[in-house]
Amino acid sequence: MKYEQLAKDILANVGGKENVSSVVHCVTRLRFKLRDEKKANTEVLKNMDGVVTVMKSGGQYQVVIGNHVPDVYAAVTTVGNLGAVSESSDTSSGEKVGLGAAFIDMISGVFQPILGVLAATGMIKGVAALILALGWVEATSGTYQLFNIAGDGLFNFLPIFLGYTAMKKFGGTPFIGMAIAAALVHPTLATLTTGEVSNVLFKGTLFESPIHITFLGIPVIMMSYASSVIPIILSAFVASKVEKSLKKVIPDVVKTFLVPFCTIAIMVPLTFLVIGPISTWAGSLLGAATVWIYELSPLVAGLILGGLWQVFVIFGLHWGLVPIAMNNLTALGNDPVLATTVMVCFAQTGAVLAILLKTKDKKLKSLSVPAFISGLFGVTEPAIYGITLPLKKPFIMSCIGGGVGGAIIGATAGKLWMFGGMGMFVIPAFIKPGAGLDMSFYGSIIAMVVGFAVAFVLTYLFGGINQEKSSKTTKETTTASNQVAATKVQDEELVSPLNGKVLALSEIEDAAFSSGALGHGVAIEPSEGKLLAPVSGTVSALFPTNHAIGITTDSGAEILMHIGMDTVQLEGKYFTAHTTQGEYVKKGQLLIEFDIDQIKKAGKPLTTPVVVTNHKEYSLVLTNQKQVKTGSQLINIVAN
Repeated sequence: MKYEQLAKDILANVGGKENVSSVVHCVTRLRFKLRDEKKANTEVLKNMDGVVTVMKSGGQYQVVIGNHVPDVYAAVTTVGNLGAVSESSDTSSGEKVGLGAAFIDMISGVFQPILGVLAATGMIKGVAALILALGWVEATSGTYQLFNIAGDGLFNFLPIFLGYTAMKKFGGTPFIGMAIAAALVHPTLATLTTGEVSNVLFKGTLFESPIHITFLGIPVIMMSYASSVIPIILSAFVASKVEKSLKKVIPDVVKTFLVPFCTIAIMVPLTFLVIGPISTWAGSLLGAATVWIYELSPLVAGLILGGLWQVFVIFGLHWGLVPIAMNNLTALGNDPVLATTVMVCFAQTGAVLAILLKTKDKKLKSLSVPAFISGLFGVTEPAIYGITLPLKKPFIMSCIGGGVGGAIIGATAGKLWMFGGMGMFVIPAFIKPGAGLDMSFYGSIIAMVVGFAVAFVLTYLFGGINQEKSSKTTKETTTASNQVAATKVQDEELVSPLNGKVLALSEIEDAAFSSGALGHGVAIEPSEGKLLAPVSGTVSALFPTNHAIGITTDSGAEILMHIGMDTVQLEGKYFTAHTTQGEYVKKGQLLIEFDIDQIKKAGKPLTTPVVVTNHKEYSLVLTNQKQVKTGSQLINIVAN
C-alpha cells in the first residue's frame, strides 16, 4: 500500500467511491466510469503529486498516472473496495455520449484487458521469427516450434479471450461468451468442410458459399473463425441481450443453469447461420477498403497517421485503429495501417532527450530521465503530458518526427505481421514469418532512427527550451510538472482575502480539503462577495467557472482559494472574475466577485478554504482570530 494516500486522494476527487461505476487501468491510466463527472475535481487532480494529468474521452474519466499505474490501481480498488464493481455498460454514467465516443469506449473495454498478454505473445512470435531469420535455429527445431506455438496460441484462440472480455463489457456472463467462442474454434469444424457439397449460396458473387451441412434444414455457411475478431464481439453483444431477456422470464430456482443453457443453445446456431458469415464478409470488406485507401499513397498515409498518432493517443482515439489492425491481421495476414504508427514513440523520446540535454531546469531534467526510458519501451504518456505537451513546441517537433517515420514505413511497404509489443519490442513484428529480413524490417529500423533524429534536432534547435522564466511557456511547463519556478523559497505573510468567520479546515465537510490533501491553511465563511488577493504574485490557475483561483508568489508559495463547496456545479453562474490566468496581481487587488445570496439559494455552502498547496516546504502559523477582515493577517508562511 505504498500508494494508499494517493489512492484516497484520487477517490476523494473523483467524487468519492460511491460516484465510481467502474475502474480499470491500461498502461498508464486509471480509466474511471463515473456516475456524475461534474462531481470530480479535475483541476485538483491535475495538480496532485503522483498524477500526470486528467483526460475525458470515450465516456471515460481517465487519470493518467504513469508507469506505476498497476500499483496505484491496486491501491484504489483496495481503499475503495471496488474489486467487485461491475464493468458492464449498464453501470456507465447517465450522461449521453456520441456514437464515436461509445465506439471507442466499447473497443477499449473489449481489447484493453488482454492487450498486455496479446502484446507479450506477439513478442514471443516475433522472437521466433527473428531467430529463424538470423539462422540461429531451423524451422523444424523444437526450440522454434515451441516459441511459435507459444506466440500463436492466444491469437489462434483469440475469440475465446474476446468472448470473455466482450461479454463482460456488454454486461453478460463472461463464461457464456467463452462457451460461444469455443464453439467457433472447435476442431471438428475443419472436418465439416470436407464433405459433400449439397448446395451453393450466392453463386457467381463475391459471397459465393458452398454448403456442406444444414441446421434444422437451414444451410450453414462454414467459415474459419480462428483468430477472428468481429464475429465474437457481435455475437457477445447479441448474447448479452438474450441472456438479460431470459433472466426476466426464467424462474430463479432454475435460472443458474437454464439461462446459460438457453443462451448458448440460441446463440451458437445464430452465430453460425447469420452473425458469423455477415460479420466475416464485413471484416473482409473493411480490410480491403482500408488497404485500398492506404495504397492510394502509402507515403502520405504514413505521414498523416504517424504525425497525428500522438494526438489520437491524447484523446483516446487510437483505440479506433485497434480493431482495424486486428481485422487486417486476421483477414489479410498483415496490417500496414498500424505499422505506420508504432515507431512514433521514438520521435517522442528524441524530443525528450533534446530537452534532457539542453534544459537548465534541474527538476525538468529529472523528470525527463524516466520519461525517456519509458518512451523507449513505447509508454509515452509521461513524456507527452509531463514534458513535451506543456512546452508545446517539443510536442509539435515530435509529431513532425513521427510523421517522417510513418512516411518512411509507408514508402518501404512496412507491415506488421503480428500484434507485437511496444517501443523497441515491436521491431520483430515487422519480420514476415519464414521470409527472413526484408525491406519491411529494414524500413522500420530506418523509420525509428530517422524519426528519433528529426525530433531530437528540431527540438534541440527550435524547441524553445530555456526561455525566460517569465514566459508563458515556462509557467505552463512548471504547472504541468507539479513544480514551481526555480525560485528560492522565502517567508510570506498571507492576509485575509475575505471578510468573514474563520474556521479550521477540519470543520469542512469536503474530505479533500478537511484531510489536508489539497494543502494546509484555514477556511473562511464569507460575509461579503468579494475575494481579494491575499498576496502579490502570478495567477497560476483560474478555473473556467471562476469559483477557484491559484496564486504563485514571487518567492514560490502556492496559494489556492476555493469559493464554496460543490460550486463548480453552478458552471460559473454568480461568479465574476476580475483577473486572468497568467496575470500578475498585487496584494489587496480584487480577484473575483460572487453573489452570496444566489449561491445560498442554489443550496451550495460558501465556506472558502484558503490553503498553501506546497505547505511541506514551510511552517505555517495560522491566525487565532475568529473573525477577519480583508487585509488582516491570516497565515504566516515560514520557510523550512
